[in-house]
Amino acid sequence: MVYSTNFEESQHFSGTFSGFARSLAQEIALKCELAGKHVLEIGCGKGEFLRELCVSANATGLGIDPGYRADKGRGEGDADIQFIVDFFGPDYRHLKADAILCRHTLEHISSVASFVRLIREMIGQRADDWVVFETPDAKRVLAESAFWDIYYEHCSYFSPGAHARLFRQEGFDVTDLELVYDGQYIVQYAKPAASVATAALPLERDLEEMHRLAETFPIRVRACQHRWQERLRSAHAAGRRVVLWGGGSKAVSFLTTLQIGEEVSAAVDINPYKQGKFTPGTGHPVIAPAELIAGPPDLVVVMNPIYVTEVRRSLDALGLHSEVVSV
Repeated sequence: MVYSTNFEESQHFSGTFSGFARSLAQEIALKCELAGKHVLEIGCGKGEFLRELCVSANATGLGIDPGYRADKGRGEGDADIQFIVDFFGPDYRHLKADAILCRHTLEHISSVASFVRLIREMIGQRADDWVVFETPDAKRVLAESAFWDIYYEHCSYFSPGAHARLFRQEGFDVTDLELVYDGQYIVQYAKPAASVATAALPLERDLEEMHRLAETFPIRVRACQHRWQERLRSAHAAGRRVVLWGGGSKAVSFLTTLQIGEEVSAAVDINPYKQGKFTPGTGHPVIAPAELIAGPPDLVVVMNPIYVTEVRRSLDALGLHSEVVSV
């Protein structure tokens, strides 16, 4: 598959997500003291978060991403930001920034050590540069049997400990490590390592737990898949209309793994750039919430539990009283 400007990954049309992004941008601006400084974001997507951060910190920014596309509704502002539509690689090792940001990109990189090493080489002798990474937490995926969070675009999966050990191995001092967004994402702050290594942070000590979760994952995930197959097929057999809320990777993995077809009518997504298209593999239509009025669903399966409240409000605004459950 080719990753290009045709790829649509943005979550910023959600009020829940954009509120989280705004709060995280403010935290990064404060922790890294970015006022009036320069930020480089590797894997900036459509640039929404970089723009939010630069506005929050009154900073300048440079984003690099082969999927960047200038669209309306992407959080346009007055921030001083430039974009490079390309993959990050050795050709950009000359770039300098006070902070290097990389969100939900590391898991898409096949050689993570080489990637992190290149960033360390970019920084060189500058001891005060910040490096901030955000990555999905694989420990949660294993603990929750979340098979819908496993898909081909992810080359690697990280627990907080694996994430921090990678950066320490490549010459960074991990100063802060936290779980955010209802424990779904790892956020890690790091600086070039000093001569004396710092002690491991509490979240790094997860190796034994990861072993236990991985060992029991296959049997737990099979049971989870069976429950969902039975629920969706029973609903369809009873004449109930079922839709998924969320037309992104989670929905695609959920549908293809369970081999679900007519049991689900459509995937609903508030991102206008996904509407009118179809889910890869299964071909389910991706529709706008307003289209549910013409065909009210009996059951709405929310592909991320953090959005349940937002989804209920959207359904209420449409005058719909569907049953709402989440994965």
